[in-house]
Amino acid sequence: MSTAPNDHANKALDDSTENSLESFNFSVFDFHPVIVLPKDYEVFDFTESYDPNRERMAYGIGKYNEKRAGMYTSELFAAEDEKVRNVHIGIDIAAPLGTDVHAFHDGEIFLAGVNSADGDYGGTLITKHRLGGRDLYALYGHLSHRSLEGKTPGQKISKGEVIAWVGPKEENGGWNPHLHFQLSWKKPDVCDLPGVVSVLDREEALKIYPDPRLVLGKLY
Repeated sequence: MSTAPNDHANKALDDSTENSLESFNFSVFDFHPVIVLPKDYEVFDFTESYDPNRERMAYGIGKYNEKRAGMYTSELFAAEDEKVRNVHIGIDIAAPLGTDVHAFHDGEIFLAGVNSADGDYGGTLITKHRLGGRDLYALYGHLSHRSLEGKTPGQKISKGEVIAWVGPKEENGGWNPHLHFQLSWKKPDVCDLPGVVSVLDREEALKIYPDPRLVLGKLY
């Protein structure tokens, strides 16, 4: 089957955009931590098992692009074996309940809402940031519901501004208190992003949802 000229042009545009995003230089920007961490914190390893009741340090980091065992057990993640979503595409920052959550850069509120299913994000904010002529979106998940009060699309936010707080289990999808932080080059249609993907979708997801350490720094 022949390919129409427009198809060739669109593919060339897609390839060009993909290459430019992969080479985007984050180092020229100065970012603020989304959660101010103490000197000592734990870096979690969920590749072998997950025990929500294990005693942990007050602050900790859950890794990006980590295939996790036994964590995503609610109906939200149910699928056939090869399509099970268990590869984490954000960074988790464990912190005490009510910890301040900051904007990592100047931008605006894009969407605000509650993803209320068991195991979902609970209170959720998505912000939009213009960097080097491109739009970058950031999802802040597992927030308290009060974090959403007064938030309207287009509302300006400043780098370092407190925009939310770490939420309780009753409001954050049923998880121990932490922030899920995720970047996206793709404009979200709703106040949600796939925080975990299947192994089959991993390669594409890593292009669309870049490593949050590009703005958070070398957390591990």
